[in-house]
Amino acid sequence: MTPDRAELTALLSQQWDAIAALVTDLPEDRWRTPSALPGWTVFDVVAHVTGTESWLLGDQPPAHDPMRPKTDVRTLPHVRNEIAVLNEIWIDRLRPLSGARLLELFGEVTDRRRKALAEMDTEAWTVPTQSPIGQVPYGRFMRVRLFDCWMHELDLADALGVAVEEGGKRGAVAFEEFLVSVPRAVGKLGKAPDGSRILFELTGPHARSLRVQVAGRAGYVDSFDEPPTVQIRVDSRLFVRLGGGRTTTDAHPDAIEITGDTELGNRLVRSLAFTL
Repeated sequence: MTPDRAELTALLSQQWDAIAALVTDLPEDRWRTPSALPGWTVFDVVAHVTGTESWLLGDQPPAHDPMRPKTDVRTLPHVRNEIAVLNEIWIDRLRPLSGARLLELFGEVTDRRRKALAEMDTEAWTVPTQSPIGQVPYGRFMRVRLFDCWMHELDLADALGVAVEEGGKRGAVAFEEFLVSVPRAVGKLGKAPDGSRILFELTGPHARSLRVQVAGRAGYVDSFDEPPTVQIRVDSRLFVRLGGGRTTTDAHPDAIEITGDTELGNRLVRSLAFTL
């Protein structure tokens, strides 16, 4: 189902404002604080969002400064596909800017995106578009964009050591997009055997019960006919960071409670990194 255009564009606009708020008046040295993402600083996270939204406007990355060493981004260990190559090119080309100038550019680009989205008609919102999750209606692609930007808000907050509101409408819609990939992580990455019944009990801002059953392939179900094979209790804030590859279970030894088939449970929580 294609998300409501007015609601989602408003949430995207709020999301960009939330990112800007985290780095407004940030001292220049703090812009270069490492984030949880391999090779990326706070500056790089904002540059990535700026570059992606620029690309959606049809912009090209700035020309390479011949006075700077040229980086072959394809050789970076965390670059695994063509989307990652484009991400790194944008970041590399924007790195010579100061943090203050990057924030100005981010504001200019997101204002142009707000205008473009406001002018988009229903036909354009529903047209099939290539996205990181395959070809989907443009509006669904924008829900993926909301999730990506929301995750990067969390990256910035974690790097800077500040707390942000992870619930609310923005967080709820972004988290729903995140949850789409959980069954795949269970079946393909975690290799849960056929017949497995996995119950995730999430606490925190996105508290809920998730029931995933493997019957040929893994998928959500409303209920189990038998007791769960394994039950995993974890805070939704940690759950999303594990899914994003931002941290590992070893860094939080007492934060995850597993009952039932503990071998399967441990394998599953170690296999959740599906968005990095």
